[in-house]
Amino acid sequence: MARIKSRYVCQQCGSEFPTWYGRCPSCSSWNSVVEEAVPVQEGRAARPPRPGVAARQAVRLTEASLTESKRLRTGIDELDRVLGGGIVPGSAVLVSGEPGIGKSTLMMHAAARIARGASVLYVTGEESVSQVGMRARRLKAVDERIYVLPETDIVEVLRAADSIKPAVLMVDSIQTMQDASLGSAAGSVGQVRQCAALLIEASKSSDMASFMVGHVTKTGAVAGPKVLEHMVDTVLQFEGGIHQAYRVVRTLKNRFGSTDEVGVFEMGEDGLREVTNPSEAFLRERVAGMAGSVVVPCMEGTRPFLVELQALVGSPGANFPRRTASGVDQGRVAIMLAVLGRRIGLGIEANDTFMNVAGGISVDEPAADLGIAVAFTSSYKNRPVNPRTAVFGEIGLSGELRSVPKAEARAAEAARLGFVNLVVPKASLTRMKASRQLGGQAEVFGAGTLAEAIEYLLG
Repeated sequence: MARIKSRYVCQQCGSEFPTWYGRCPSCSSWNSVVEEAVPVQEGRAARPPRPGVAARQAVRLTEASLTESKRLRTGIDELDRVLGGGIVPGSAVLVSGEPGIGKSTLMMHAAARIARGASVLYVTGEESVSQVGMRARRLKAVDERIYVLPETDIVEVLRAADSIKPAVLMVDSIQTMQDASLGSAAGSVGQVRQCAALLIEASKSSDMASFMVGHVTKTGAVAGPKVLEHMVDTVLQFEGGIHQAYRVVRTLKNRFGSTDEVGVFEMGEDGLREVTNPSEAFLRERVAGMAGSVVVPCMEGTRPFLVELQALVGSPGANFPRRTASGVDQGRVAIMLAVLGRRIGLGIEANDTFMNVAGGISVDEPAADLGIAVAFTSSYKNRPVNPRTAVFGEIGLSGELRSVPKAEARAAEAARLGFVNLVVPKASLTRMKASRQLGGQAEVFGAGTLAEAIEYLLG
């Protein structure tokens, strides 16, 4: 019979200690160290066999198959894009995001599409069978090849998977699973790590792909140990506010494909809908001819997106003017305001400033610098930028414009949507001329400094 001993585990970083601490010595988090009971086997007791896990033997590398496994398409192009072309058999995928952002909805849509050609086991630890059925009917995702299992015991989940032998196993969520051999509660670091390890082991042994839905903390990190992201093959992250229409699925890690891909969805009454033309969708409700509005071609992985930056410069405020930014880095906006004041002499240091990216998406690349600066200048002078003009470029502290990668793709996307004028860094223009890709029929102006760009756009 196994003895029981205690260990103390930090719920933030996963570090283990022989005694309790009020503050974790590793990550300095307060009140995060929790006692967990661990069974200790007497002697060298053999590990009991686990359901769904077959014994494995070492093989020569020359005998291993070097051909890529045929991927299983989900039928959702935007999801297949971020997965690298589809689901790799035996892979483990972690889907993370804030509560209510659409993780379970996406999994149900994917299950319905996969069920057209293969079986799916959907394990729910948070809902009953009837609740899952109601959501499936609302999403029109009912199929006889989808099996629903309301269970939180990981051993029972693996036993059911071994019996049904589905092509894809979906666990919603990994924080609700627990192993009875551990004395800790579900959602603790030890439980999350143990359950994820058992799921991954079963997936690799049987070529069954597994999806694990993971909740995130207040800081946006996946709840549980950080090692969970290292254990899985692919990490997908949902971005976008729950009160906003658009959702972006970003690949943070992918052992079988690129990490530069994103998928765009729109949340509606019937669930998530794919957005095949994000640029057109983001600019659909744009009001042309408004001061403070600028269109910027941004890159999300290999895909160019056209987004609208909106700026508003208010009246001089109190001793401490307000600096509000949504969708862009607050620090980056502060740098642009400082450059405008010092190099352009705009004089808005005492004014309240507001910056927003329309559509609820985030832009975090330096190519948006020129758009931010031009938008603030346009709002302050109350002079609108030509609505068929797009700009991009990085701005240095000296006010110089620096080149950005993939300028040709940005220009081509702007020209495709009917923009006839582009303002780019002079260095990028030189490279575009060398590659003979100037953005189709659009007129391209190369500026060396921020002052030249503003003079050209606003006079």
